[in-house]
Order: sequence, then C-alpha cells, then structure tokens
Amino acid sequence: MPNSAQFKEVEDGTMWKIAIIDDERQVLHGMKRAIPWDKLEAEWVGEALNGEDGLTMIRASHPDIIITDIYMPRMNGLEMIEQLRKEGFEGKIIILSGYSDFEYARQALRFHASDYVSKPISMPTLKNILTRVIQELGEEEGKRKRQGELETKMSLYEPLIEKEWVRSVAIGTLDQAYWGDDHLPPPYRYWLNRKHIAIGIELIRNKQACRMSVSDWNLFRFAVSNIACEIARKLFPDVEFTELHSTRSLLILHPEEEEGGEPFVKKLEELGTMLAESIGSYLKLELRIGIGSLKQVWTKISESTEEAFRALDQSAERLASVYEVYRYRENQGSEQDNVSLFPVKLSFKLANAIKSSQEAEAHQLLDEYMCLMVEQKGVSPAVVQMLASELWGIITYSLYETGFLMDELFTNDQIAKEIGALYVPDQLTQWLKDKITKICSSKQWKGKSKHRQVVDFMTSYIHEHYAEELTLAELSDKVFVSRNHLAIIFKNMTGETFNNYLTRVRIEKARELLLEGNMLVYEVAERVGYKNIPYFSTLFKKVTGMNPTELTK
Repeated sequence: MPNSAQFKEVEDGTMWKIAIIDDERQVLHGMKRAIPWDKLEAEWVGEALNGEDGLTMIRASHPDIIITDIYMPRMNGLEMIEQLRKEGFEGKIIILSGYSDFEYARQALRFHASDYVSKPISMPTLKNILTRVIQELGEEEGKRKRQGELETKMSLYEPLIEKEWVRSVAIGTLDQAYWGDDHLPPPYRYWLNRKHIAIGIELIRNKQACRMSVSDWNLFRFAVSNIACEIARKLFPDVEFTELHSTRSLLILHPEEEEGGEPFVKKLEELGTMLAESIGSYLKLELRIGIGSLKQVWTKISESTEEAFRALDQSAERLASVYEVYRYRENQGSEQDNVSLFPVKLSFKLANAIKSSQEAEAHQLLDEYMCLMVEQKGVSPAVVQMLASELWGIITYSLYETGFLMDELFTNDQIAKEIGALYVPDQLTQWLKDKITKICSSKQWKGKSKHRQVVDFMTSYIHEHYAEELTLAELSDKVFVSRNHLAIIFKNMTGETFNNYLTRVRIEKARELLLEGNMLVYEVAERVGYKNIPYFSTLFKKVTGMNPTELTK
C-alpha cells in the first residue's frame, strides 16, 4: 500500500495530470474528448469504471486531479476517496454526482473535495472548475499542504452545500451533532441574534395547473421561488427559500429581536396577501399560505416548518379574508396537534423515495413513522384517515412529477372508500405499503405511455447515432427528464441499462459489418463508435461469445 511519500509532489514545468472515474464509459470518452487539455496545460493519465479499479489506476499514475462519480459498482466514489486520503493522496478531487444531498456533500468536504457538482454538467462549467483547481495547484506548487492546513482552510459548510444545509435545517434532517452554534456557516451567523419563522407555501393544482406538462410545472415552481423571494425581501430583508416537494415550498424569515406582537402579525398577513396576489396575477396559480410560530433559536426552525404546514392542514387561524393565509394556533390542544409532527420531514424523504422507485426505502420510512404513531395513545379513526389523505396526496403529487397520473391505476372513489375504512395506525401503514408496492410493480409504472414515448425516442436515437459519443445526460436534455429518472425509466421499459442497450446495438452492427467481409476489425470498431480496439474486442466477445477476428476468416 502506498504512503504519502509515493504520491506526486508537483514539479516545475510538468503537465497537470488528470484521471477520470465514472461507471459510464461514454461519460469518460465525452470528457476526454471535450476537455481542452492543451489550454489547461494538462494531460489525461488514466480512467476507470469503478472505485476499486480507480484506486489501482491512481496509485499507478499519481494524478494531480481526480474527476469522479459517486454511485459506481464494486466501490463507490466516496469510499475510494476515503481510502485515498488514508493513504496520503493530497491531490484535488472533483465530484460529479447525479444526486443533490447534503449528507453526501458534507462527506465530500470531510474528505477535502475541491468541488461537488450535480450531473449533468456542461463542458464550460467543467472547464471553469478545472481552470480554478489548476490555478490552486499552481499556487501550491513546490510545497505539499498538510491535511490539517487544508481542513482549516475549508469550513464544514462551503457555499456549494449551503442550500442543502438550509433545507436540512428547515425540515429537521440535519444531524443533531451539527446543531451547535459553532457549526453555523459564516453567512448564517447572524441567525444567532435573530428570531425565526417558517412560511409554508402550497400551490393548488387547479384546472390550469393540471393541464401543464411536467416540464412546464417545474418552470412555474422556479418562477414561484423568484417571486416569493422578491416579495418577502420587501418586508423582511433576510430570507431563505427552499423547495420541498411538488406543490410545497418554504420561506424562512429572520425578523429582528424587537419584532413581535400584533404589528408583526399584520406584517405576516401582508406578506401572505402579497404572495397570493402576485403569484395569482403573474402565474395564474392559486396558493395557500401557512405561518408557523416565532422561534427564538435557529435549531427550532424545523418545528416552525411543521407548524406552518399543520396550519394549512387544519385550516387554522385565518389571517386574510380574501386569500387562504393561515396562522398556526399554539396550545390548541386538539387531537391532531398531539399527533407526531411528521409531515414535512417524512414527506420530503418519502417523495424522493417514491420518485426514484425505491420501494424498500419507502416501506422503511413508513415503518419508522409507525414507531412514532404507536407512541400516540388513542389516535382516533378521524386522525388516521386525515393522515392517510395527506400521505396519499404526497405520493400522488410526487408521481405526477415523473409524468405518472395516479388515476391510471386507482380511481378517486376507490381511494376515498379505502381511506374511510382505516381506523388504526397499523391499517394506515399497511395500506400505504400495499399501494406503493402495487405502484412500483404495475405495468402502468413500468410501461406507461408517456414513458414509452420517451424510451421509443431514445432507442430510435441510439439506432441512428450509435457511432457517436452518446451519453444519458445528452439524451436527458433532449427529452427534458432528469438523468437519474431517465435511467430508471429506460431500465424499467427495456429491462437493461442505457449503456448495455447502446453496447448491444453497436456490437450487433459490428457483427453485420464483419460478416460482410469488406472491413478490417479496427475499421469496424471505429465505424460503430469504439476507438479503443482491445476494449472493442473484449466487449464483442462478451456479447457474442466469440472474438471479432473469427468472423473475418
């Protein structure tokens, strides 16, 4: 095993060495082709399809910069990085991830990653990142930084994960180990001298909204965030906005210590009214506003978030006569108030699990919630049914974001009847589990028409462009579906991954060309998109069971 002395210390005049690790070979080839090596004074020194092979390659080639994915077979990117740091690797690491997640970003910083970027990434963005990282290497040339120096330079919460950090605070998923005031990122240190209140925003899916495509709906949500922040900052200068799921989002306000009482309530009413008026006027969308209670410390923001949406669920104290602006009523003492504060935290996780077809994770979340429910004594059938309706709405809207309409599988009358027959928490949990299982295993989910159209386009495109550098990211831009979800759709519809399908198309075409006998093996390889002849031969034998030379005899 190498030690720190074995890793390269940059010498004057050398080219910067870059290695790429990604489980999609087309991504590797695409970056190798697109990176302006000469302009960056850099050279490619190796590639790998998983973290385990990446370790071997890095130990041999000693790159200055590593570009790596997180989700890979055999050993993921974070595990590889952790091992490299243990061995003393002090080079720069750029992480490309298809997931936006605070915990992953936090781990990346713990291992001193230079950047954490969500896929798909444009080449100009990657070039800018590499330029910055190489500039940093130039400034560090001639001396190796101790790991402690780098750790001091980089705080736990860099700007690249601040949005995820804010959302984690808002919904209560931030690990309690990071609740101390000393863990507040520098931009949010002012929170220590402020009060805090959460404003929940729920878009109502009226007839116009129901007619929108998923891409249009996402554009409208983006517009809502811009309008909401612009309006809120007129009344409260310090504001954060974070998306939750589908129809719900959140404003976090930080009023001065002296603000409070009736004037403050009037100010909140004004904010709610302005939001409803502006979004209704500009976007023709209806919304409901829920206002949590004022909290003295930032670690209670998630409680205000729960209260904000509980105010909506209960249609609590209405502040505006024309618009639906509700304020949470403290000490209401109703049975619903005594039910565990689950919705925002659970619904956020549940929505993500449903959208990514993670059936086991969704079931686990429901089991965890069940453990909380059993602690509540005497939960009435009315509350069980209220929770069932709310969670069913979360599932419905989450699937809509993927293009799946629930009425393809269940009728509203059927769901209403089944919810009416739920009386105890156990029934609620099992009912939801059964529904999730049925959705994930249904033909509609695996082969619904909208997904079929997307996959038909993808397969046609592959057959027409198989010789080109095709990537899932490129196709995701063409069909306006996220790369991760597109991978799931393609696998569900075809039974194989995008890369496997592309490989199969290329090899089948290669076999046709070889059987014609007019071309040499290397010419066929290049004709179907492979410049690496040994790799082509390996793939050909793997798919067909024979070497390509056997067909040229």
